[in-house]
Amino acid sequence: MRGDSQAGLGDLLDAHVRFSSERVRSGAANATAKLTAVVAGMGAGAGSIDDLDVVRSGGMRKVFTGVYAAPTLGILLREFTFGHAGQLSAVLRRHLLALADRTGVLDGIEQQAYMDVDSLLRPVSGHAKQGASFGHTKISGKAVLRRGLSALATAISTPAAAPVVAGIRLRAGKAGSGRGAASMVREAVLLAKAAGAGRVLVRGDSAYGSGAVVTAARNAGAMFSVVLVKNPAVTAAISGIDEDAWVPVRYPNAVQDPDTGEWISDAQVAETTYTAFSGTPNEVTARLVVRRVKDKNQPDGSQPGQSAQQEQLFTVWRHHPFLTDNDEPAPAADITHRRHAVVETLFSDLIDGPLAHLPSGLSPRTPPGPYWPRSPTTCRAPPPPSPPQPHRPAGGPRRHDPPPHHQHPGQAGPPATPTGPPPTRACPPVRVLASTVAHRVPDLTGPSEHPARPPNPTHGHHPRSPPRSPTTTHLDELDRPADHPRPTPRQDHPSPARTATSPSTIEA
Repeated sequence: MRGDSQAGLGDLLDAHVRFSSERVRSGAANATAKLTAVVAGMGAGAGSIDDLDVVRSGGMRKVFTGVYAAPTLGILLREFTFGHAGQLSAVLRRHLLALADRTGVLDGIEQQAYMDVDSLLRPVSGHAKQGASFGHTKISGKAVLRRGLSALATAISTPAAAPVVAGIRLRAGKAGSGRGAASMVREAVLLAKAAGAGRVLVRGDSAYGSGAVVTAARNAGAMFSVVLVKNPAVTAAISGIDEDAWVPVRYPNAVQDPDTGEWISDAQVAETTYTAFSGTPNEVTARLVVRRVKDKNQPDGSQPGQSAQQEQLFTVWRHHPFLTDNDEPAPAADITHRRHAVVETLFSDLIDGPLAHLPSGLSPRTPPGPYWPRSPTTCRAPPPPSPPQPHRPAGGPRRHDPPPHHQHPGQAGPPATPTGPPPTRACPPVRVLASTVAHRVPDLTGPSEHPARPPNPTHGHHPRSPPRSPTTTHLDELDRPADHPRPTPRQDHPSPARTATSPSTIEA
């Protein structure tokens, strides 16, 4: 954090991060100090908002003079929109330039710089996360569909320096790998040029072998080396390469001939000229470098368990083409292109750090106080008792009459009429989680204070209607808004008197 301060991180945040409106009043106040606390927490290993409390634990109070609580930082982070993400990207680029001037983070960039672009899919456990959707990924070499979020990242490296993040963007899981890559490639190349890069080579796999990415790299003044998806035109170009043009290259398990000094390998490289994206505004003519390796899935008699009769009549090759305007020889260009895998080390750091934890749901904002605001209906007294149900002298209840309000199985008769003033209920303190557990509270009132009623043979119980407990209270009395009064009972069958309730406290 001292190095970030010397590189002017606070001044950059003051200059570029702005909030024109706030969802929560004063939620974005003191944004610079809060964002600095977030950066410090991430440097200490925080992977979520709750983990930001690490800067307030242990001996951290001796390192930082003042920090914010994790809920306060969470309120600020939820104020961010896509435009604010762009503001932070501007801070990132300028901060990287300042670090390059003071440290050796980009040593050797004056001679050669490599810009790698790639994406990864980070999983989430639920579908409630904004943007979470199924995307294609590989796990243990198998292509699978996985629910998550897709992160697109660009990295700058040199022959003497490890890759550093030049830009990162979080997208929906179903987004294509190359979506938005052209603009990020342009920004990363211009950043490398601003850092003093002489030559910049943009590298990417087949997801970025598109005309938009190649054109963006060329317009920014960089070279490109991207994989092309094999189609009939590419296959025809590979077939046109003369057999004598293939040169062995150093590959895993390759050996060197002690007499000639040439590599005896299962991989060979050749090149040809190819026009890609023909018929489009992004048409480009460049070198098509092809690496071919022996197909190990075809039996040739050399593998254990294969007989001599399984020896191939001719060698079966697998071809891996990539398009480049790099001026290195074909074997060196192939090695340079395959070093694009260095971006995986950057992804390893991201998985263990900022992208280690992606919440699965929408986290609610922290309330301003320890209690939720209570509506007028939460603490109101029960309504006054209704008049008792009139006695029917003949025939008992009619067929469609509802059962008496307080009638138990095997019990009949008019309900007892309570005396005295209507009961009141104390207003209990409803804590933060009361609304989420209210549906689990089976009984919100105390035992009934009315005596048992004597049986009445003239009133029966309707067998098809379930009885109602004398101590049950409507839960919608606590959830119903004040401007929606409780519906009144039917006038032809008024409900019996409500039993007295005892005060209760709902604690979360």
